[in-house]
Amino acid sequence: MRARTCTPGPSNWLAACGFLAFELQDYANPRAFAFDVLGHPDLGDVRGHSYVERRGLLLELLEEVGPPIQPVPATDDRQVALVWYQALPEQGIEGIVAKRAASPYRGNRRIWQKIRHSETVDAAVVGYTGTAARPRYLMVALPDSRIARSQRLPPLLAGQIGAALGVGVTDGRARIEDGEPYATTAVGLVVEVAAGTTRHPVVTVVRIHS
Repeated sequence: MRARTCTPGPSNWLAACGFLAFELQDYANPRAFAFDVLGHPDLGDVRGHSYVERRGLLLELLEEVGPPIQPVPATDDRQVALVWYQALPEQGIEGIVAKRAASPYRGNRRIWQKIRHSETVDAAVVGYTGTAARPRYLMVALPDSRIARSQRLPPLLAGQIGAALGVGVTDGRARIEDGEPYATTAVGLVVEVAAGTTRHPVVTVVRIHS
């Protein structure tokens, strides 16, 4: 499922967001989930409102719409959130998002936190971006044979991996499935990575395998 932001006008906001196409879908099987409202058809720009206020506006907008468009579930009860966190992975949902109730929307700034299930696996380093001495990202071969790009390496870990790469770095070049180029390496370095419970294409390097 892909997330996107739309900017509706004062009238026919469903059509402006491209939601009317969902009228042709099966109403018993929702396919669109709204998680925030930034521009209101009557109030205009509401990014300065608190999340609780924006959530209320979102629920009002969707009250008479119904499936296949619906708001994402939300709660301010910690115990309910914990139940969701434990139960949702079976449905292919890897975690929850925590937001401050009083926070306004601030573009290009992350003021919320993702809390998701992950498991660590060993992955062979097959390439990198940046320099060999200070790589920015690693390309790793996962146990299921997929090649995945890591999250950006923190400075300390980048230095450790750069030292471990050493003379084993080659001058080869390759590309991952989305076309991103990287330098290949055959040094045989193995790292421990945290991968989400779903097939997310990006992983987090935790440490060099001992």
